[in-house]
Amino acid sequence: MAASSPAFTEPVFRFAPSPNGRLHLGHALSVLTNERLARKLGGRLLLRIEDIDVTRCKPEFEAGIREDLAWLGLRFDGAVRRQSEHFESYAEAVRGLQARRLVYPCFCSRQMIKRAVGLHKAWPVDPDGAPLYPGTCRACGPAEAATRIRAGEPHLLRLAMDRAIEVLDHGAFGRFRPNAKNVIDSWSLEHCSREKPVPTFSRNALGGAADYVAFDEAGHERRVVAQPVRWGDVVLARKEVPTSYHLSVVFDDALQGVTHVVRGRDLEAATDIHVVLQRLLGLPMPRYHFHPLLSDETGQKLAKSRLSESLADLRARGVTAGEIRAQLGFG
Repeated sequence: MAASSPAFTEPVFRFAPSPNGRLHLGHALSVLTNERLARKLGGRLLLRIEDIDVTRCKPEFEAGIREDLAWLGLRFDGAVRRQSEHFESYAEAVRGLQARRLVYPCFCSRQMIKRAVGLHKAWPVDPDGAPLYPGTCRACGPAEAATRIRAGEPHLLRLAMDRAIEVLDHGAFGRFRPNAKNVIDSWSLEHCSREKPVPTFSRNALGGAADYVAFDEAGHERRVVAQPVRWGDVVLARKEVPTSYHLSVVFDDALQGVTHVVRGRDLEAATDIHVVLQRLLGLPMPRYHFHPLLSDETGQKLAKSRLSESLADLRARGVTAGEIRAQLGFG
């Protein structure tokens, strides 16, 4: 049976920026879309600060976000949730998944993975273009893994995607059953040898997993089949930060009663992972809307990492909030 979205009495939307830089026009489009839909449906709009990256996220950037949002004339409902204040809650959720053998420690660095998969032609990649993790550290037994963790060896925690699918196989994942045609041979690194390869799902094993509800601004809804196996064994937590974007966003959306998630199309594929986590953790599933992305004159999407012109820069040039709203279609 496919997963379904819960009935809701009060629509709740959220805008959840990361304070690792200043907001740009793409962020303005996202928050204004949230605002418009929240008003249209008579719902609430929350502000959440997603600052789990304690290295790159800075108080001055959070202050800048608040300044930019106030300049745009936005008002939010309720208290602001700051993710860095809730690490223990996320860690507890991860421990629950570990107890069900759905999460395992991984000691592989990016360079180790890159070096190993480079030996194979046409190694599958995830929707973001990163090589799928081959499941190397699945071969590490609990005793060995515990010893290495106690020794302080750098590690992170990955979701065992095939086990997750097996757990949900009789529910939302009933239309997908792994078989020999759906696997690729894994490989060994110097610390994690094994006699038999551990199977990992290939990018082509995209049988029906679970579905979620997507909606457009006209109110039309459709069901979308999630394809989580194309992501492989995703990272859920790290030694220094006991969570990840995927885990914390799912946890917080449920905790805050978010019923409608509005975000850019660049995050559409990530919803596959979120559906799996929602099902595993027994969380409600919001409806989703993915708005178009904005590009610069070179055709590349606006991004903090590319130092796209910020709202603060536009304001300094004399551009008004009204002009920004009009430019983005919110006049």
